[in-house]
Amino acid sequence: MRTSLSDLWRWEETVGRGRYTTFGILLVLLKYNLDRFLAAIWFGRSWTIFHYLQPGGGLAIDSLIPGDKVFFAMMVLLAIPFVWVGVVLTVRRLRDLDWPLWVVILFFVPFLNLLFFAMLSVLPGARMGEDPAHAPGDDEGILGWLLPRSRWGSAATAVLLTSSSGMSLLWLSTEFLQRYGWGLFVGLPFIVGLSAVLLFGYRQRRGLGECLGVSFLAILILAGFAFALALEGLICLLIAAPLAGAVGLFGGLIGYGIQRCTPRRDRLPPIITSLFLFTPLLMGAEHVARPEPPLLVVRTSVDIHAPPEKVWRQMVAFEQIPEPTEWLFRLGIAYPVTATIRGEGVGAVRHCVFSTGTFVEPIEVWDEPRLLKFAVTVNPPPMKEWTPYPHIHPAHLDGFLVSEGGQFRLMRLEGGRTRLEGTTWYRHRMWPVAYWRFWSDSIIHQIHGRVLRHIKQQAEAVMAEASPWLHPATGF
Repeated sequence: MRTSLSDLWRWEETVGRGRYTTFGILLVLLKYNLDRFLAAIWFGRSWTIFHYLQPGGGLAIDSLIPGDKVFFAMMVLLAIPFVWVGVVLTVRRLRDLDWPLWVVILFFVPFLNLLFFAMLSVLPGARMGEDPAHAPGDDEGILGWLLPRSRWGSAATAVLLTSSSGMSLLWLSTEFLQRYGWGLFVGLPFIVGLSAVLLFGYRQRRGLGECLGVSFLAILILAGFAFALALEGLICLLIAAPLAGAVGLFGGLIGYGIQRCTPRRDRLPPIITSLFLFTPLLMGAEHVARPEPPLLVVRTSVDIHAPPEKVWRQMVAFEQIPEPTEWLFRLGIAYPVTATIRGEGVGAVRHCVFSTGTFVEPIEVWDEPRLLKFAVTVNPPPMKEWTPYPHIHPAHLDGFLVSEGGQFRLMRLEGGRTRLEGTTWYRHRMWPVAYWRFWSDSIIHQIHGRVLRHIKQQAEAVMAEASPWLHPATGF
């Protein structure tokens, strides 16, 4: 294996799997240790390999404090030369495989770039060891025996093989490892969509539309298996569907490009094998590392036609809220029912009853009638899964969406009105954080809104009874 440092910046020619793998491992180790040194010595921060799986390294880019801005800028500057070298090597490796160069976009996708690197590290070059015995018309090997010649038969077999194989990885992640991370929601749908298309195009090249159709169908069948075998309920599957579907189609698009540019069928089994072997290793790494999820915050407010003193009484504890009409809660997402409190002042304990159980909330700040702040020591399940079975309890119902604290802030407005702001601090242990935060933030806003509207109605009703000559309060 001839190795030259000029391989790191020259766009011309190709690079074989040996040099690509060697340079890749060395550069990853160098970059990781430089990042660790920079984070620890200059900024007093810890840095792990899983920070690379979080947008912005786990920093909230839209609300960076001054210290975070400097840290983020330094990390970006340090990454630029490594990104350049990585793209150069990957483009040359793709050229060596006769793959379309646009597949280099996988280099920039978290988690998938690890699977991509594994693929490029094991596949021989397109012109390496050419053998007429492996011409496209041959039926040698187990795939030639398994895959029918007809278009529909080939599609059905590809879908069933990949979705059933994907079930083993789904079970490994959810039941055995109990991890809902990148491997499950990004790696699994990608390799299922990609592998389905590669199998579908094993005998002859297929069109883009039918390749995307096969990849989407494979993901759909996989979800159906998970529902039928009681591994997941309908709610979680529906929430995960946009991410899994998009990643599966992306895998299908990559598979389409590969099968259009790979005339030799003996190249396909190593691709599929490397993906299905490497993904469990990454799932296991997630399980061992257990990266700490970021602390997230959601704030919701409402204006009330009543002074803070009246709102405070309705806010600290409130009577039962009528049954919800929102489709989200009717599907099974936990919703607030009533709240009681034992004691008064710091040290009192508030109990907020939800449809799935009770939050226990010790009071930390009692500043009447301005601020009520509390911790959360007990969290009930976030939902009741919709399922035809008498009972299922996926691991994500315990400890994956955890409220750590909350508060009510009352701000006095003109005209005897009050702005009531509810805040929740929480973590969820499902990745990618940005995707799942979209759903969890939306759900918590809905929960806030249900409570705040009820407090508004009760406080304004009290004001209307006490002062019937005043104008009626507007609805929220």
